[in-house]
Amino acid sequence: MPAYVLRYWESEFKLLRPKKNPAGQRLYRRRDLDLVQRIKALLYEERLTLEGAKKRLIAESRRSSEQLDLGMKETTYAEALRRIRDRLSALRARLVP
Repeated sequence: MPAYVLRYWESEFKLLRPKKNPAGQRLYRRRDLDLVQRIKALLYEERLTLEGAKKRLIAESRRSSEQLDLGMKETTYAEALRRIRDRLSALRARLVP
């Protein structure tokens, strides 16, 4: 991918923000490269416009953040937290006479 295309995409897609080293060079991490590949697929393979690609990426990022529940329901969370709290209380009781 030419550098000028990457710079343009950085200005258009707010999710694409590579880190910069002290000299100002961009350092692309794995997630940045994955995002560049996804943008390229949306624009060139799926033939979406820039606006369409932005909307799709935003929807995908929201969907993935909603799926971070690790497959557990709220009751399972509550039960897991209760067990952790009980174990920590037991550990504290052992350590503090």
